[in-house]
Amino acid sequence: MQPEYKAIARQSLLFSSMPEEDSEMLLANAHVTEYDRGQTIFLQGEKATAIFIVVSGWAKLYRIAPSGTEAVVGVFTQGRSFGEALAFRGDVYPVSAEAVTSLKLMRIEADDYLRRIRETPEAAISLLASTFRHLHSLVGQIEALKARTSAQRVAEFLCELSNAEEGPCEVVLPYDKILIAGRLGMKPESLSRAFARLKTEGVQIKQNLAKIEDIEHLRVYCEEDPAQAWTR
Repeated sequence: MQPEYKAIARQSLLFSSMPEEDSEMLLANAHVTEYDRGQTIFLQGEKATAIFIVVSGWAKLYRIAPSGTEAVVGVFTQGRSFGEALAFRGDVYPVSAEAVTSLKLMRIEADDYLRRIRETPEAAISLLASTFRHLHSLVGQIEALKARTSAQRVAEFLCELSNAEEGPCEVVLPYDKILIAGRLGMKPESLSRAFARLKTEGVQIKQNLAKIEDIEHLRVYCEEDPAQAWTR
């Protein structure tokens, strides 16, 4: 395991509060696998036996409804983990996972982590923290669907991708627009309309690049009352 991969894993919530000795033992047995864009990581219905941490790239979790429609549950990038709770229950995955870009993924066997939990409470605390973050993220997605316009959801997505605190900035869209639409709970045509709506808020989209005139203004727009956002 390369030192930089271990450093990324230790920054994740799954390991950030764990003693170094425990994390070192777990990471010693972990391994990193490379995936091409579009390659399957696991399928809905497979037995969950491992935890995954994204080393580089993007991965998506999605579920196929009986109608055949794909619903994007989550999209994860460097330092984010997934698969924790189900792996520890020995359950099956209720979703599928796929690489949406070139991807490096760290795999940690659930049995190895369970052994550390039995030996040290800090490992359990790390697991709870990671599970809480996933739950908090899902609650945030539901809140956005219920309480924000499509344009506000897209604006928040762009703000999350930006490291700028104020002024103009550029954001590279990390994956294709169809996936962005699925991640934000809208159809591709609704995403196109949202991009058009954001022009009045100083956002220009050219292929996979978003040019933002004032990131602070865009953050304020995200928090506006939806009724006001619709009428502006």
